[in-house]
Amino acid sequence: MTNITGWAFTEAYKPPDGGYAWFILLSCFLVFGLTFGVIKAFGVFYVEIQRYFATTATGTSWITSIAVATIHVGAPVASALSARYSHRSVVFMGGLLCSFGVITGAFARNLIELYITVGFLNGFGYALTWTPTVTMLGLYFEKRRPVANALASAGECILTFIFTPFFQLLIDSYSWRGAMLVLGGLQFNLCVCGMLLRPLNATREVTHLNSTKTCEETPDLTTKAQHPDNYTLITNSRFMVYSMFGVFAALGFFAPALFLVPYARSQGIEEYQAAALMSISAVLDLIGRVSFGWFANLRLVETVQQLTATVILLGTVLLLCPLASSFLELAIFSAAYGLVYGATVSIHITVLAEVVGVHRLGSALGFFMLIRSSGGLLGPPIAGQREKERCFYPDFFDQVFAKKFPTVHAATLARFQVDINNVQ
Repeated sequence: MTNITGWAFTEAYKPPDGGYAWFILLSCFLVFGLTFGVIKAFGVFYVEIQRYFATTATGTSWITSIAVATIHVGAPVASALSARYSHRSVVFMGGLLCSFGVITGAFARNLIELYITVGFLNGFGYALTWTPTVTMLGLYFEKRRPVANALASAGECILTFIFTPFFQLLIDSYSWRGAMLVLGGLQFNLCVCGMLLRPLNATREVTHLNSTKTCEETPDLTTKAQHPDNYTLITNSRFMVYSMFGVFAALGFFAPALFLVPYARSQGIEEYQAAALMSISAVLDLIGRVSFGWFANLRLVETVQQLTATVILLGTVLLLCPLASSFLELAIFSAAYGLVYGATVSIHITVLAEVVGVHRLGSALGFFMLIRSSGGLLGPPIAGQREKERCFYPDFFDQVFAKKFPTVHAATLARFQVDINNVQ
């Protein structure tokens, strides 16, 4: 209750968990697909760009690495701009920037220009679209938040399933430059996603102290929720430990998907079959996100325990990659990888909301993305360097990501669980 010059304000806020929240979910679904879905399907471009510029796998991988790192570094900027202006306007501008970056990248004369356009400009546009949309989703859902996050992130795998063969078809028909022009046009749809983000208003009951008359005011809660004490998150041990998990997760989240198609091509598999591997992975990714998001919503186990289990399974699956060489074996690997990957990413934002509280999700998400940016930047180039040194893609999957990083994932999450228990 707040007393201001004779008026008493009683603030009551409750996420709707329905109604217009489903349109916010639709917007987030499309944003996931047009950002991270494009990143995962971009491996189809790698072979053509590498051949055109006569470069190495490491040189090509820096395009995606810069984009991923810029998404993470730009996330706090997106949170601050959303607080200053609005989520809708920030996402709209991000969509324009994404399209501009990819379209200008289609005319790049060297790799440096691709780094600037498709890497930096496009990546910063992704940050401006993804961060505010995910924050709005968290504000609109509470009871159904785990399944809402899972359904929204399913846009990544569904559009990956569609984009991978579609990009290959575009490359065969119009070259990689023409395919990028089409991709730039598709990303204008991010502006439409931004227009769906209607501010969530909290209802305040206003009562005059000298009378029984009541009225209602509806200030914008989303702006209020975005004025966080950002720097105090550094002193939150649970948040910082979870952020360390984010660093190691980012090292391994993107590289396997980016190098699956080139690895398959190196094993003598024809281009459309190699592209089909990503589609298979995307289908099982979708099943993993929805099913494990639904399971998390049942609250049968703590979400951090579920996350630990799926991370260990993900490392185990990657250990098996060097054993696959035929299309059938790689298809089985892709299916298993997609299922466990989807199970992992479907709940990691839900865990973050539980760590800091939904009222600080916007600032925490931006700060979390900033901390883990180093992992997103270094992951693909490390993979490309392993391929360059060994000329053998399985060595990358086996030695780098399967043996080392998932082990650190599990150890970090175990430490995080101990910290939760101590707090409780």
